[in-house]
Amino acid sequence: MKVAIFSDIHANLEALEAVLKDAEALGCSSYACLGDVVGYNADPVKCLEIVKDMGCPVVKGNHDFDCGNDTPLDQMNPIAAEALLWTRQQLSVDQRKWLSRLRMVRQVHDFTIVHATLDQPTSWNYVNNTFDAISNFSFQVSPVCFYGHTHVPCVYAKDEHMQALEPQIVSIEENTKYFINAGSVGQPRNGDWRACYCIYDLERQTIEFRRIEYDIVAAQNKIIAAGLNPYLAKRLALGE
Repeated sequence: MKVAIFSDIHANLEALEAVLKDAEALGCSSYACLGDVVGYNADPVKCLEIVKDMGCPVVKGNHDFDCGNDTPLDQMNPIAAEALLWTRQQLSVDQRKWLSRLRMVRQVHDFTIVHATLDQPTSWNYVNNTFDAISNFSFQVSPVCFYGHTHVPCVYAKDEHMQALEPQIVSIEENTKYFINAGSVGQPRNGDWRACYCIYDLERQTIEFRRIEYDIVAAQNKIIAAGLNPYLAKRLALGE
């Protein structure tokens, strides 16, 4: 069985459709979403409905939390807060309830999914290096855990030692735990504008990172047409 693991769609319909098309073509029969379906980009309703209709396991991201509730956004980056306020207005009551009811952590097959960290999933902490990843492994009961949030694909492996691996094709070894960031579908921040996701081959015990081109101009034009901050369109092409 091949499982497509995708995260941080952030209302980018063109990127999401390209990823799902690629995953289907490669024989993925199962899917898991690591959260942040909405926020930043201009298609929150369509992206939410696609993910909802897939019926796959989904965990709650911080943008999902903020759109599913009426929490104050005064501590957030002003551009992100503006996009979230706009997104709240686009979503129906039922769609916001769906976001609010998402779980923080889920077990899927023989792996775990979370948006941020397992040790404090509601604090939305960022894992950017091996030091940040250390505390997570104490709470990880499965050999593999996928996360998102940083929008940067990476792999942390722990046996007797801790190491960072290249996010290309990873072979899962026995007696080793892996904490893996699947990258971002809708707003990559690693200098590569292409949509990023993972395929976990459960039979071969390999994880492949995929980077997919999509109609970025269409996504940018929608941001401008919606009246969202133009920087959100610009940063898509920069991968930041």
